[in-house]
Amino acid sequence: MSDAQLVRIEKEGRIARIVMEAPPLNALTLPMLDQILAAYRACAADEGVRAVILCSALEKIFCAGLDLKLLREAGAEGVRALLQKLYLDMLDVQHTMGKPTISAVSGAARGGGMTLSITCNVIVADESATFGYPELDNGLIPAIHFVHLPRVIGKHRAFDLLFTGRSFDAHEAERIGLVARVAKGKGVMDCAMELAESFARQPPRATRIAHANFMRAQDMDFRREVADVTETFINVSQTEETQAGLAAFAEKRTPPWR
Repeated sequence: MSDAQLVRIEKEGRIARIVMEAPPLNALTLPMLDQILAAYRACAADEGVRAVILCSALEKIFCAGLDLKLLREAGAEGVRALLQKLYLDMLDVQHTMGKPTISAVSGAARGGGMTLSITCNVIVADESATFGYPELDNGLIPAIHFVHLPRVIGKHRAFDLLFTGRSFDAHEAERIGLVARVAKGKGVMDCAMELAESFARQPPRATRIAHANFMRAQDMDFRREVADVTETFINVSQTEETQAGLAAFAEKRTPPWR
């Protein structure tokens, strides 16, 4: 699987699209994350690229999140390696991109798929998009989102979404400020390309400087806090309760606490 192409880059003028294609769910594995990070770094280094869109080639799935089988089998060090790439490396590569990034969500975004989206500068979604944080349903914690989501939508709304695990649609996501635009009456890629072109028209040097300043201004110890909750996620993932929950999910049965 590590040699398979799970991610590709498509270019259209000054816009690059990073396309995830790992059916059936775009589940995040180490090879998948390596390829996403490599694609971002390639786009950052390409002076002809002025804006980047992350999207999925799968019709009803943006990204279903982490490969839960890996979480069951990898042990603490394997989980640490996974979160290093998904949380910390992904934040770092976005921080140094020097050009705007857009997450174009069509279909379901869950768990780690939410992480991929929120690390981009902007999220756009089509009307079929759904979002959710189901980690607690499986005995895990939505760690990075404890840091991110309350800053965006407020702590009470964030607690509701993170602790119930309920799914919500694109219109609710737009209403609470998680999604910048919903592609009403057109495809999400049309909406994302329109936005990307508006970014690409800006002067490249000024945009790079502005992007760096924006990222620094928004950081406010964000990365340090994410590193802290990463360790908590690792510890929780190794508990007997969580391993039982992951096993129940894999075997399509009710977890023991229910």
